[in-house]
Order: sequence, then C-alpha cells, then structure tokens
Amino acid sequence: MKRFRFPLRPVAVLRAHQEMRAREAFGAAVHSYVSAEEEHSAAKARVAAFEQELFSGRRERFNAAVEAENLAAYRQESAAEGESERRVFAAREQMDRARAAYLEAHRKVEVVRRLEDKARAAHRLETAREEQAGFDDFAARRHFGRTQFSRS
Repeated sequence: MKRFRFPLRPVAVLRAHQEMRAREAFGAAVHSYVSAEEEHSAAKARVAAFEQELFSGRRERFNAAVEAENLAAYRQESAAEGESERRVFAAREQMDRARAAYLEAHRKVEVVRRLEDKARAAHRLETAREEQAGFDDFAARRHFGRTQFSRS
C-alpha cells in the first residue's frame, strides 16, 4: 500500500500560518477596541461628574473665577470624550477589518482542508481497490491451482 502524499501540503501550511497571524491580529484589534471602549466609558463618567458639579454649583452662591475654571475643565474633558469616541470608532473599524481578514484566511484554510479530505478519500478508495484486486488475484490463483490438481 502506497503512502498518502498531499501535493498541496506547502499551501496548507502557508495558509494555516496566515490564519494564525490573522487570528492574532484580530485578537489584538479586539483588545484595542475593548481598551478604547473602557477609556471612552471613563471619559463619559468624568464628563458626567463635571456636569453634575457644574449644575450643583449653580444652586449655591456664584463665583465667577471658580465657575470659569470648572467650565474650562469641563470643555477639556468634553474634548477628551469626543477624542476617545473617535478612537472607539477607529478601533471598531480596525476590528471589523481584522475580523474580515481572519474570516477570509479561515475560509482559505477550509478550502485546502476540504481538498485534502477529498484527496484522502480518493487515496483510500484507490488503496481499497488495489487491495481487493490483490485478494481477487490470490483467490483466482488458488482456485486455478485447485482445479489443476483435481483434474490430474
């Protein structure tokens, strides 16, 4: 029985390596997205705290210097929140691109795997046919040998 050799083995190895790199890139993109989301949530919480401080400060006595400082800090935090939101959108877009690349790489690996499965099935079938032909040949020789000895 001859040994199975898949002619596309180097392609399968290369595609598996590409899939692994795409999976790692996707994982890094997901991590980046989660970090950006957490940063954005923290920025939103800081802005909400500033808003609460500004609104509660207006109920008391008005101090223009303190209010000006608070308003400047609020604007700075609002700008930081907007920037963090843009980073979240960029990270989400990068994550979507990495997911698409990973899915494409996985699809290519699956194509080669299916081709290898088909080649293995064909090899098994061919090997089984050769084995059966050997059994048939052996049985025919044995039968022919018995009929020769019984006629003499």
